[in-house]
Amino acid sequence: MPEVTKEMHKDGDFFVNYEEKVFEDVKADEGEKALVTFHTVAFEGSIGLVNILNAIRLNRKGYETSILLYGPGVTLGIQRGFPTLGDEAFPGHQNFAVNLKKFMSEGGTVYACRFALQALYGHGEPSLLPGIIPIAPQDVLDCILLHKKANAVILDTWTV
Repeated sequence: MPEVTKEMHKDGDFFVNYEEKVFEDVKADEGEKALVTFHTVAFEGSIGLVNILNAIRLNRKGYETSILLYGPGVTLGIQRGFPTLGDEAFPGHQNFAVNLKKFMSEGGTVYACRFALQALYGHGEPSLLPGIIPIAPQDVLDCILLHKKANAVILDTWTV
């Protein structure tokens, strides 16, 4: 059996060149919009958190950015905690809430479908994080179409 002679990795080491950026840093032109849609279940994959972070980044690049939570995506926008709402039951438990609040505090808008909220997941509007705007199920498509008409950057996220 071959002997491993390399030193063990330690904190501070890196495996890739994280400083090199290949593409220019794109900024929004005046009035440009972005929409990030979520049809994903909270805590069942990384895409929910990753695309909230993408929405924050789009907003910081100057895009008028909105998040659309529909279907299971509404589970990203509900208040949670244990033993009481707002408590962090485990590290990262409040990642969605913390980052959605940050997004909204920086000027982003978050919409949540009322149908999915009540009919699919048994929650009412008071379950949403403060600042999230509940919308009718018919508004889901119109939100997407209005952004499309505005030539917005649209990131659609689906998980099954």
